[in-house]
Amino acid sequence: MNASMSLILSVFLGIVCTVTALKEGDCEVCVAVVDKFSQTLTADIKSNPKKIEEKFREFCKGTKSKENRFCYYLGGLEESATGILGELSKPLSWSMPADKICEKLKKRDAQICDLRFEKQIDLNTVNLKKLKVRDLKKILNDWEETCDGCIEKTDFIKRIEELKPKYFSSSSKTEL
Repeated sequence: MNASMSLILSVFLGIVCTVTALKEGDCEVCVAVVDKFSQTLTADIKSNPKKIEEKFREFCKGTKSKENRFCYYLGGLEESATGILGELSKPLSWSMPADKICEKLKKRDAQICDLRFEKQIDLNTVNLKKLKVRDLKKILNDWEETCDGCIEKTDFIKRIEELKPKYFSSSSKTEL
């Protein structure tokens, strides 16, 4: 009886472990940000959770879009409503891999793993006429440009075509 109970328990634990483990593509923003952030840390900072938290707050000041939202969820921004930075800093100080850190963070706040990077479009090959106006506006917004007097889709396309040489030399892809 004791052997069968231990077998059932081990099968149950195996199932629980596989269910909580991240799958490929899960928590893509979390894993990317934690990796990017951990690469900015020096050895003396990596060993101190309090210093890691300070550096993370500094790191978050320069983030945009999904990375900024991730910082908000963790408490890395001044306007963050909650703060679970300890769930990031302690495992980082133990040299835990980013995907394992994100597994722990997902247990605390599932929203963290709901963040996804926006798809990439190649402005060399995309037909701007087939994009929605919302997407054309997003391209201009990403470039921090405006389209004064633009009403029709063709106005936005014309403005993007005008600005393309200015931004194309620095990057050939933009997030959409």
